[in-house]
Amino acid sequence: MTTTAFIAIVGRPNVGKSTLLNAMIGEKIAIVSKKPQTTRNRITGILTEGEAQYVFFDTPGLHKPRTKLGNFMVKTVNDTIRGVDAAILVVEAREEVGDIESQIIRNLRAEKIPAVLVINKTDTVRPANIAKTIQSYTEAYDFAAVIPTCAKSGEQVSVVIDECKAFLHESEWFFPDDIATDQPERRMAAEIIREKLLRMLEDEIPHGTAVTIEEWKEKNGVVSIRAEIYCERQTHKGIIIGKNGAMIKKIGSYAREDLENLLDTKVFLDLYVRVKENWRDSDFMISDLGYRKEDEE
Repeated sequence: MTTTAFIAIVGRPNVGKSTLLNAMIGEKIAIVSKKPQTTRNRITGILTEGEAQYVFFDTPGLHKPRTKLGNFMVKTVNDTIRGVDAAILVVEAREEVGDIESQIIRNLRAEKIPAVLVINKTDTVRPANIAKTIQSYTEAYDFAAVIPTCAKSGEQVSVVIDECKAFLHESEWFFPDDIATDQPERRMAAEIIREKLLRMLEDEIPHGTAVTIEEWKEKNGVVSIRAEIYCERQTHKGIIIGKNGAMIKKIGSYAREDLENLLDTKVFLDLYVRVKENWRDSDFMISDLGYRKEDEE
């Protein structure tokens, strides 16, 4: 008998949702950075163990949107919650339940979604803070389980998976048992490039960038990729390129290394930078750059 469960991973930006997803799946399928709002689209991670298949949805960090892209991200979170069997709410150790978490809990309660509370980054706080966090959240919602973790090191991640067994139900699998994600390689490649932008650029620039794959050719065991990086200002374009092209070369070098690991082959990568002012407030540009509802893909 095969079983399955669809589980949303939710929380505010930068609490480690993508890191947790990667740790549970056992490979990197979602980009990570220290900057908030790294995840923009819903990312599907698939874990098959024995007769059980877990389908995890990594969602954008819930926040107060200031652009149409932000609205898209928030809608993605809310739509995902409405379509799952359960949720994992990821938080950091705070004494009180924040406004963002309260909103998520209201959504969970309205949809009658069972949830596991994961208190992440426990390596950075004192046990007393963790205890106060547990008390605050268990008073706010009847969680199926509460698990302090450090997703980065993998501590207690197996416990999170074990607790998710309660959400499994008899069903045919929706995915083959040998895949970890249903993301197309092109999307993963674009996200890898954007991850390098997030890691290497100043704080105010990466949120205004997007990456599209314009050309993908495979010949003689080599993949040639032409990608375009969009930014919102001419000054940002100069920073992304860097003096004598130094920054764009670094971004390309780091991205190519990850792409070769992903594709298990030699990669030639060409990067181009284009300016599209205020693209985050353009419905057309948001859709054109790949940020669209799952059922439109």
